[in-house]
Amino acid sequence: MINLKEHLQQLEESLLKPEIRSSQQELKKLLAEKFFEFGSSGKVLYKNEDIGVEGIGIVNMEISDFEIHPLSDEIVLATYCVFNVDNKQYSLRSSIWKLINERWQMVFHQGTKII
Repeated sequence: MINLKEHLQQLEESLLKPEIRSSQQELKKLLAEKFFEFGSSGKVLYKNEDIGVEGIGIVNMEISDFEIHPLSDEIVLATYCVFNVDNKQYSLRSSIWKLINERWQMVFHQGTKII
């Protein structure tokens, strides 16, 4: 059986896949109703305002140093590093995942460029 850390890492990695990022329907499954993000670009994204039919754009990124920090039985902070293959930049990432109706959904995400 897969453990929670592996499960959440798989969910984070799925959010980098073109078939997920380009599908409003697939994104809505992974993102909680009140999801929002502080992007590494400095932009703030809200699920219900900023995710159109075309999704959120394709990226070429790799995750490393993935860790989880349980905040409760139903809420987990995930932290990791992302390497953007296209622009050769690293960023630190954090996400808050919440168990909602027996399914983990992301409620918050932040990306911070490493200079």
